[in-house]
Amino acid sequence: MLLRELLKAIKPIEVIGSTDKEIKGLHFDSRKVGEGDMFVAQVGTAVDGHTFIDGCVAKGASAIILSKREYMADVQRDNVQCTKCDATYILVENTDKALGLLASRWFGEPSKKLTLVGVTGTNGKTTIATLLYKLVRALGHKAGLLSTVVNYIEDEAVAATHTTPDAIELNGLLKRMVDAGCEYAFMEVSSHAIAQERVAGLDFDGALFTNLTRDHIDYHKTFDNYRDTKKRLFDGLKKSAFAVTNKDDKNGLVMTQNCKAVVHTYSTRSLADYKAQILEEGFEGMMLNINGKEVFVPLVGRFNVSNLLCIYGAALCLGFEELDVLRVLSTLKPVNGRFETIRSPKGWTAIVDYAHTPDAVDNVISTIREILTPSPALPTREGGRNPKLITVIGCGGNRDKGKRPMMAQIAKKGSEQLILTSDNPRDEEPRNILKDMTDGLTEEELRSTLVIEDRAAAIQTACTLAQAGDVILVAGKGHEDYQIIKGVKHHFDDHEQVRKHL
Repeated sequence: MLLRELLKAIKPIEVIGSTDKEIKGLHFDSRKVGEGDMFVAQVGTAVDGHTFIDGCVAKGASAIILSKREYMADVQRDNVQCTKCDATYILVENTDKALGLLASRWFGEPSKKLTLVGVTGTNGKTTIATLLYKLVRALGHKAGLLSTVVNYIEDEAVAATHTTPDAIELNGLLKRMVDAGCEYAFMEVSSHAIAQERVAGLDFDGALFTNLTRDHIDYHKTFDNYRDTKKRLFDGLKKSAFAVTNKDDKNGLVMTQNCKAVVHTYSTRSLADYKAQILEEGFEGMMLNINGKEVFVPLVGRFNVSNLLCIYGAALCLGFEELDVLRVLSTLKPVNGRFETIRSPKGWTAIVDYAHTPDAVDNVISTIREILTPSPALPTREGGRNPKLITVIGCGGNRDKGKRPMMAQIAKKGSEQLILTSDNPRDEEPRNILKDMTDGLTEEELRSTLVIEDRAAAIQTACTLAQAGDVILVAGKGHEDYQIIKGVKHHFDDHEQVRKHL
């Protein structure tokens, strides 16, 4: 693509050099830059891409996008000795945003050729995006998915490395969806992706809000910053788009305050466009009343009622018939690692769930407790004893430390037996993470809490302690099949560990 054509996507502050040249590739990773490519110098959290500009020019880069004027200071076109003069330098205000806009144009603005729906919030993004993708396909339409667990281009699985990919990978995947004939694309939109402008240049036809609880404070510094970052997705919607927001969350209507799109609400507790209540519930699923119609769904928990309402509302906004939507909802299975049930021949049940925030842990435990708690009119179960909940949980390293004692408190309060263990320690010492968690417990609570650093041993202990009727919750990793310890990724799957002890 000609540089002058590519630059129509952005508003340069200054351009030094010719724009009448062919660009062969677009990169933000200096290691990938070759002859005739464009390099976008991003100011990263750990490394500043501007420091790699000279190396990229030496490798033959044709164009440099930068935001720091000082790196243009010695580029003088009247100096024939200048080694930098073969490259065109384009100064912009924000290289992160420029990369998103350039990537969209580079791939032919694929988001404009799809009906693109973004899902944001703290919890529930993966479930909503994935089940919407499955619902639309079940209704006979081609669709793509961008999620934490896995990306899909129709039925082709593509490994996911981030909740929301970088701008180049993201637009490349959207282009592949267009080429595959997809009509729809559903994607999780993380707060990091919004803050880092990875979704700049995307044309969203709809945006969905799940909920907002404490998470990623290590990155955003304050909860207000975290909230306002999420809100930017809705602020940028066009008038012809739609927004579906959770009225049960105190930030649900905040998200849509400045939204130009048509706003719809969902709720399990108050008047809203889309409403639902649980009629019956068990570990196999729920009988729901959704907007006056009864439907059985093979998902469990009040948090999943909200998720299903969001999916239901989004599907109606996309123009699908209500009865068709309800029919497909009744067939949708849980997403990998989201309240997945594993039954033991010994009579106990294990739940593997991705819950890794205080609110998510509270939701999952509350759901289990509601199912476990017998009616006062019924006798105690299992030969005179009521079932107990055994919770195995840890916290990730190099992440928000403030939520660690909170998660331990919630897990202890809702469980008959708590086992604290390692999650993804990353570069931290597991024992230091566990110390942060135990700081949230009283001395009396600690005496009845097991601390087992080795996660496999912790899961084995839970399975050994469990009796018929009990439930083991293994929380924190869900779909992940690895542990990162001192920068090394090791295979580890909670599902596999549980099944070893069935």
